[in-house]
Amino acid sequence: MSNISIKSPADIEGMRVAGRLGSEVLDYITPFIKVGVTTGELDRLCHEYMVNVQGSIPAPLNYCPPGYTPYPKAICTSVNDVICHGIPGDKALKDGDVVNLDITVIKDGYHGDNSRMFLVGKPSILAKRLSEVTYECMWLGIAQVKPGAHLGDIGHVIQQHAEKNGYSVVREFCGHGIGKIFHEEPQVLHYGRPGTLERLEAGMIFTIEPMINAGRRDIKEMGDGWTIKTKDRSLSAQWEHTVLVTETGYEVLTLSAGSPPPPAFITEASAAAAA
Repeated sequence: MSNISIKSPADIEGMRVAGRLGSEVLDYITPFIKVGVTTGELDRLCHEYMVNVQGSIPAPLNYCPPGYTPYPKAICTSVNDVICHGIPGDKALKDGDVVNLDITVIKDGYHGDNSRMFLVGKPSILAKRLSEVTYECMWLGIAQVKPGAHLGDIGHVIQQHAEKNGYSVVREFCGHGIGKIFHEEPQVLHYGRPGTLERLEAGMIFTIEPMINAGRRDIKEMGDGWTIKTKDRSLSAQWEHTVLVTETGYEVLTLSAGSPPPPAFITEASAAAAA
């Protein structure tokens, strides 16, 4: 626990601003995601919006954790069987593709990290269902967040829901603490057992970002040192929010006017708890 930072009120306010801006980049780029656009063009548009409109910094650009080469672009674009960290380039989106855009901005030193799935043209029933179930997985995980709960509670409900629907959970990548540092403690696994791992306290901020595969959970790393694909070439989906542990539950920090609404079962549970 000593490595997990408890954010101050000033930190939390800074994270609220950064989180909203991160979500607003996704709002901005949504109309551009259609058949024929290249992932490189999406990267260019997002980069210009962050720098010129928001006055924010794209956190992934030149990000270089130990053992990696610097990441060369402003966003991650993960198409079809790419699980995460897809590098934007000349690839044009085709009818039926699914793509995850992972956006992290830095504003006044604080990181706002989130991602959404986009369905291009007329996606398959499988693609739509995988995206939907992954979204539900993320929100089921978020709904576990409150003081006294455990990180294992989050991973458990995500794993249960994914596997109940015949999907698998990627284990090599996970959510993470975030603040003035892009990736910090704790690691937020998307599988596990309830009542295990770190106990949550008010003031913690971390991401919940399940990566769910339509096939097996096995991964392979591509030659660029960043792109991660499903080993069996099955489709993969991911959704991500940054979440604050409050005194009574949780606050999602990466929300904006264009954010997709929570699943009905989440809003119904919230209404019942408030009644």
